[in-house]
Amino acid sequence: MTTAFDPIDLAGKRLANRIAMAPMTRSRAYGPGATPTPEMATYYAQRASAGLIVAEGAQPSVVGQGYPNTPGLHTPDQMKGWQHITDAVHAEGGVIFAQLMHTGRIGHPSLLPEGLHPVAPSPVAANGKVFTPEGMQDCVTPRELTESDIAETISDFAQAARNAIAAGFDGVELHGANGYLIHQFLSTGANQRTDGWGGSIEGRIRFAAEVTRAVADAIGPHRAALRISPANAYNDIAEGDHRTAYRALVEAVEPIGLAYLHVMEGTDRELTLELRDRFSGVFVLNPYTPDGITHAGELALVEDGTADMIAFGGLFLANPDLPARLAVGGPFNNPDPATFYGGDERGYTDYPTLN
Repeated sequence: MTTAFDPIDLAGKRLANRIAMAPMTRSRAYGPGATPTPEMATYYAQRASAGLIVAEGAQPSVVGQGYPNTPGLHTPDQMKGWQHITDAVHAEGGVIFAQLMHTGRIGHPSLLPEGLHPVAPSPVAANGKVFTPEGMQDCVTPRELTESDIAETISDFAQAARNAIAAGFDGVELHGANGYLIHQFLSTGANQRTDGWGGSIEGRIRFAAEVTRAVADAIGPHRAALRISPANAYNDIAEGDHRTAYRALVEAVEPIGLAYLHVMEGTDRELTLELRDRFSGVFVLNPYTPDGITHAGELALVEDGTADMIAFGGLFLANPDLPARLAVGGPFNNPDPATFYGGDERGYTDYPTLN
């Protein structure tokens, strides 16, 4: 019987276990120009015993930033900052993928250089607020992407993926979940287009599929991955026909030969199993739990074949040596929500290990 503590091959690497660290925004890229810091290198190196680390979302372009102090992957200085992080993780024997996250309409002009404005498939504002340097503010009506804008955005993702590999990452995960730009194109609410990028299911999945193909072409499909969150209403997303849409999306990207598909699961386990059957690569699952936290008991989903790997978020945030703790049944540190976003080493690099 396969367990979560068995190795697995991914992106040409032999992972030590099947326990993944999920990408988590920490808003601590305090270097000039959204560059990563040495403390971020410490944070990730502490967690290198994960079979796979998926780093926090990094914007592939200036306009892709939707929160303060999130790192980018579109300038040479940002690449240098990330290189320190990937070197630190590799020195500890870890494997790390970048996550590219364009937030689309989830953002605010105050977070962007003068003259830039959040963009989206359609000029439909999200019903919600975003954190800015001036505090919480309503989401603004985004600027609708033109055909040429879409082509440029796809090119931005591909170039950011090349930058990630040049900075030492082992691969790249595209953030197609949680109501950000790729997810906005999939949405029946955020995407009101009537051209080839909206309307029908084929139109709505097109952006996600084409970005995925472009990134796979840029860095090799074995180093490219996609994260999705079917029926996830976060950030004011509506998906009236999510089962049909995600079946179609997975069928569209399956021939590419991706390293993995990462599913952030809602309550629809039946769809999760369908998507697993339709995808031949490594299947990473961030499983649904009522309290939103992946617990040790979810490792059984590897044993019963529901997933190849299980992704942990908050539990990995608070337990740098999580695989060792899972192996012996704990104890587990509790994450402190007050320190999730921004701040210093408290609640970041100061969580104790078992030893």
